[in-house]
Amino acid sequence: MDNRFTDIIKFIKQSRTNAIKAVNAELINLYWKIGEYISKKIEQSEWGNSVVTELANFIQTHEPEIKGFSDKNIWRMKQFYETYKDFPKLSPLVREISWTNNLLIFSRCKTTEEMEFYLKITCQENYSKRELDRQISASLFERTMIGNSKLSTSLRERNHDLTNTFRDSYVFEFLNLPAPHSESDLQRGLVRQMKNFILELGKDFLFIGEEYKLQVGNSDFFIDLLFYHRGLQCLVAFELKADKFKPDHLGQLNFYLEALDRDVKKPNENPSIGVLLCKDKDSEVVEYALSRSLSPTMVSEYKTLLPDKKLLQQKLHELFINNTDD
Repeated sequence: MDNRFTDIIKFIKQSRTNAIKAVNAELINLYWKIGEYISKKIEQSEWGNSVVTELANFIQTHEPEIKGFSDKNIWRMKQFYETYKDFPKLSPLVREISWTNNLLIFSRCKTTEEMEFYLKITCQENYSKRELDRQISASLFERTMIGNSKLSTSLRERNHDLTNTFRDSYVFEFLNLPAPHSESDLQRGLVRQMKNFILELGKDFLFIGEEYKLQVGNSDFFIDLLFYHRGLQCLVAFELKADKFKPDHLGQLNFYLEALDRDVKKPNENPSIGVLLCKDKDSEVVEYALSRSLSPTMVSEYKTLLPDKKLLQQKLHELFINNTDD
């Protein structure tokens, strides 16, 4: 790079980082205010517990372009405020990290000391969601307390990109911007082209969403593609994996189906279906995931109306070649 311009590049990157941090802080402030408002209304018996669902429906009906305010996420805001309201020294820290990381900390940590520890280390190390989740699962707090040790030099020397640290779907929803896909370019290409292929198979498939977000507890999960099938009168989730088939993939898809049936499916609709498509360099695997509650007759009907496995395997093979050749 021409050394004359390196300072300008630094200015641009620093300003971009400042802007991202400012937007994130404003989002956390908003969630805090909403959580406080609802908490006090319920505490004063002015509102009942059902008001959260009513509020979520009101926002969806009257301001459909406003995203991130499902009933589950609004409840999280209330829980967020109630968790930290009596600990003012932690308030600045929660505004320094993403909402997703806040969810991880206040839902998984058991004590105030543990929450403070992970808030501080996340601020210091600019942890991504994946890294924070890994450290909590590895009991970093307990190990540090038992050893009475400080953070390792390797941790302190990490140079994280804040753009990725705050690459949070909630920030993009707050700004009414499309969130960038977190998967590889190959995965993104497969998902987009498979969506078009499914729609070309017939009029029965109605597209609902790509990277469709499911909220389970204080965690978010994303389905690659979600459709509604008019003939079967059910939701159909497609998961694409650009790697070898693993039984864990089916377990994940079944978990998604349970969440769809519990939180998304209408009472008059049939149980949801999952279609898993895996492609590595040697083979294509297509598997259906069906609810155990389905009768043999219903299973037979589902399989008759669903796209043929061989057809999906052939299309997956074609898409994989086209994407890897480009």
